[in-house]
Amino acid sequence: MKSILNHKKHHPRLLLRLFTALVLSLAFSSCEVDDPEKEEVPELITSVELRFVPDTGGEPVIARATDPDGDGVRDMEIAEPIKLAPTNTYTLSIVLINGLADATQPEYDVTEEVREEADEHMFFFGWTGNLFASPSGVGNADDPSGNVTYLDEDANGLPLGLETQWTTSASSTGEFRIILKHQPDLKSAQSDARTGETDLDITFPAMID
Repeated sequence: MKSILNHKKHHPRLLLRLFTALVLSLAFSSCEVDDPEKEEVPELITSVELRFVPDTGGEPVIARATDPDGDGVRDMEIAEPIKLAPTNTYTLSIVLINGLADATQPEYDVTEEVREEADEHMFFFGWTGNLFASPSGVGNADDPSGNVTYLDEDANGLPLGLETQWTTSASSTGEFRIILKHQPDLKSAQSDARTGETDLDITFPAMID
């Protein structure tokens, strides 16, 4: 009889503990649902502009490509090919625009978004036809060990690629490929053009003459 009475005496305390655990569990689950998730979707890019600024001064060489319908059925089309002078050194700046957004909206300037999220993005480059005397080789789009002269980096000291440097060969014709990868929580010294989502993959015809 004493054992039964003791059991009944402590039963409300057991119910209180179970109720408290249930409330805490629901509160924790609610916090998890409400916490914003890290953005991992590709950027929407409708316009790409390459600005090759000669280190000797003068007007930049501009090459453009557009994709008016964004994620629609149309592919990005080359508006101007790359035409550079031989044996010159250029600083390349890349400008990315989402023309489907209003110019006052933050998603319009994709360049700035990529710069702000530098630790999640990286450009990779590839070329054919011996377009460049420096960097040598064919780039790092297909070969992770390929050479590219990056002029910018993220907070972790890893390359970004909105600004790069190129020295042209004496004379050549080929193709110049640019890949922008979105690598949230993936970007590292070992990540390459196969890592993460592809924001941009475009190939320009190029001429050194």
